[in-house]
Amino acid sequence: MAMSEVEVIHSWSAPRSLSTSLMYSFAQRDDIEVLAEPLCANFLRVTGLDRPYREELLSKMESDGNKVINDMIFGPRRKKYRFLQIEGNNAKADDAIMLDQDGYLSETNATNIFIVKRGRVLTPHADYCLPGITRATVMELVVKEQLILEERRISLSKVHTTDEIWTTGTMGELSPIVKVDGRIIGNGEVGPVIGRLQAAYKKLTEQSGIPIPTYLKT
Repeated sequence: MAMSEVEVIHSWSAPRSLSTSLMYSFAQRDDIEVLAEPLCANFLRVTGLDRPYREELLSKMESDGNKVINDMIFGPRRKKYRFLQIEGNNAKADDAIMLDQDGYLSETNATNIFIVKRGRVLTPHADYCLPGITRATVMELVVKEQLILEERRISLSKVHTTDEIWTTGTMGELSPIVKVDGRIIGNGEVGPVIGRLQAAYKKLTEQSGIPIPTYLKT
């Protein structure tokens, strides 16, 4: 089938309504686009619940659930990151990094990005990427761990020469990256900052996370 004939299938989920493994398997297909909780703003508006970066999420995301479904899911569109994912697949890469319109780091096709440079934790502004819930949680953990956090523009050359880099998302939580564009990041192993934040994230979810029900065969 020619590229122009590919019909993208849209799938969406509320938190926990699709298992992590199922969402991940969907994301690997070139005919399916996984939208990470596009109804999150609608959920926050309707329930009134307080969540990290609630106001920022409400200002960045559409909170009208009907409009999300009609415009984002059923409306005709072709997202740029789908083609980037195909390009990444052709390059035998695990994922593809997206740049904003000015050529600065934005996100991957489904996750946010953090880098560490000279002890500072950097992440792009949410102008050209979704201000994800996991991103917000990790930003809070960076501050609690008394590390320096900066939201700023990040050039691709800075990514190539960074000390550590990882992505954040519901499925992978904090996922380290050890190679970008064929260049080894740091020493090619999981760095100390992400290791520290992974431990803090694990502790946080154990203390305040919502357990996933388990079902035993009878």
